[in-house]
Amino acid sequence: MFQLKNNVIQGSHDKPILVDVICNDDQELKPVLIFCHGYKGFKDWGAWNVMAKKFVEAGFCFIKFNFSHNGGTIKHPIDFPDLEAFGNNNYSIELDDLESVINWVTSNSEISRIANIKNISLVGHSRGGGIVTLKSEVDSRIKNVISLAGISSFKKRFHEGTDEFKSWKKTGVKYVENGRTKQQMPHYFQFYEDYIKNHDLLNIQRAAENLTIPHLIIHGDQDTSIMLSEAKALHQWNPNSKLEIIKGANHVFETYHPWEKQSLSKELQLAVDLIIEFVEN
Repeated sequence: MFQLKNNVIQGSHDKPILVDVICNDDQELKPVLIFCHGYKGFKDWGAWNVMAKKFVEAGFCFIKFNFSHNGGTIKHPIDFPDLEAFGNNNYSIELDDLESVINWVTSNSEISRIANIKNISLVGHSRGGGIVTLKSEVDSRIKNVISLAGISSFKKRFHEGTDEFKSWKKTGVKYVENGRTKQQMPHYFQFYEDYIKNHDLLNIQRAAENLTIPHLIIHGDQDTSIMLSEAKALHQWNPNSKLEIIKGANHVFETYHPWEKQSLSKELQLAVDLIIEFVEN
């Protein structure tokens, strides 16, 4: 078994990116799956480590990472000790972080010894689904893209014109409580300003419409965080995509943090099986 845990790479925004790699070490080059976590997420959340093992058992080289400004640190990669970094995160930074990870993967001699770096698929959960859709439109190194309970629009998240938005613009910061940790997590107004500056680049609809690689959309019909309608919109924009709706699945496919089981929920296991079948075919 080849495994790297909390490997530090440098991105382009003065914050380290922590990367995990897990892969069987044998003579056969494995297809690569790079996983992107979502909003208020991290690479070791809940069942993601068990999910990684399931992909490895199926013959994949699985790579996951913390976005540089997700609020974690090198010493504390789980949860959010660095709220200042969290507040200064934005979609452009996350796209750049993913670029840094892909560059690292494709230039790493240890990985190329055991994995087929010309066969890379991206999997993104929640907000990460939007990031991987954008990246896959423009990066010829990506062969498949999977949106896992992914979003269809960044713009709608800002609630422009509301009293909440006006207050955010006036004060320069708004706070969202983390329901699990009870932290008041800051969002600085630069988040919106960066989106406006780069709104064409950050248009998920345009990216989905222009995708020329296989595109899988997986969503639970009980997702109350990202509505099923967003998955259906992605599918409508890219009629060549494949839409899989998992009955009874919430936003995290009936898992939670911490996840102390060695098996997945049946809903997340089904999502994993769908991804494996999709990439292999």
